[in-house]
Amino acid sequence: MKKNNLTGIREIARLANVSIGTVDRVINNRIGVSPETKKNVLAIMKDLDYQPNILARRLASKKLLKFAILIPSFSQETDFWKAPLKGIDLAESEIKQYGITIEKYFFDQNDKNSFIKQSEKILKSNFDGILIAPIFVDESLKFSKSCNLLQIPCVFINSDIPNESRLSYIGPDLFHSGYLGAQLMNYVAEEAGKILIINISKEINNYHHLLRKEDGFRAYFENNNKRNQVIKTDITQTDFNAVSADLTKVLATHGDIKGIFVTNSRVFSVAEFLEKSGNENIALVGYDFLNASIEYLKKGTIDFLVCQQPQEQGYKGIMTLYQNLVLNIPVESTYFMPIDIITKENYLFYRN
Repeated sequence: MKKNNLTGIREIARLANVSIGTVDRVINNRIGVSPETKKNVLAIMKDLDYQPNILARRLASKKLLKFAILIPSFSQETDFWKAPLKGIDLAESEIKQYGITIEKYFFDQNDKNSFIKQSEKILKSNFDGILIAPIFVDESLKFSKSCNLLQIPCVFINSDIPNESRLSYIGPDLFHSGYLGAQLMNYVAEEAGKILIINISKEINNYHHLLRKEDGFRAYFENNNKRNQVIKTDITQTDFNAVSADLTKVLATHGDIKGIFVTNSRVFSVAEFLEKSGNENIALVGYDFLNASIEYLKKGTIDFLVCQQPQEQGYKGIMTLYQNLVLNIPVESTYFMPIDIITKENYLFYRN
């Protein structure tokens, strides 16, 4: 049976009752497929006389493909972006044999000007696809529109830009992530006490993904008629001394705070403050599987961490560009990552 590659992969996926991505993993001998599924897919490929010729096509074309990534650099303050980068490196190791190279551009997540400079460098080069973390809304929107004019497909990870044209978004549903954070808070905070939302960022006004989590968090308490009063503070200096000074003032003004929800990975700074100030009885919920936060989770200072598989976001982002530009496979325009709940009881078994 003769079929072109696209039809063949679709037919194999249909007959095996698996996704196109699973078939692609089998074809390229990648991990993540059970032995039974792999055996079934290979049997169907044999029945269809399917001959993968991706490498041959790439070699015959003699055209190198260049992908760019534009994500925040990791720092002493937070090493969150190590995880997406690890996923990107893993994907790169799997697709480089097909004549694909990846150039990495990093910006300071506390400085939108660094994002602008890096995005301008990318636009001056000849890239075939771009993976971007669109943290700064206006700047990311301008960059994305420029890419669209140049017909360069873009994949967003970690946060999305509403109503903006892109090839795909891979990351959390930010509103529901915040909604879940409120549910977790409801389990551990005393009823009728005040709940404090903390946004910690030098660029609060540009961090739409933090504000979407805040919207979801508030919606839970409003929709469920909870008696807790939800208040918030924005901390625009991210070092521990600044966080400590701000929270000292807030607790002095609001003595009945029963829970704190931190909208990003800097929850460990709040945990350190609560421990040093003797306020460990205040419930604390935040984000991301960072070593600093895990230490406070183990001690019970942090009650829950919400995680959204950042390593898989980076990996899947690159593979989405590969599937679109090399395999010519349709990709999902929106792929929401699972929202994982990490506690001191299960953190040892969590893989990012």
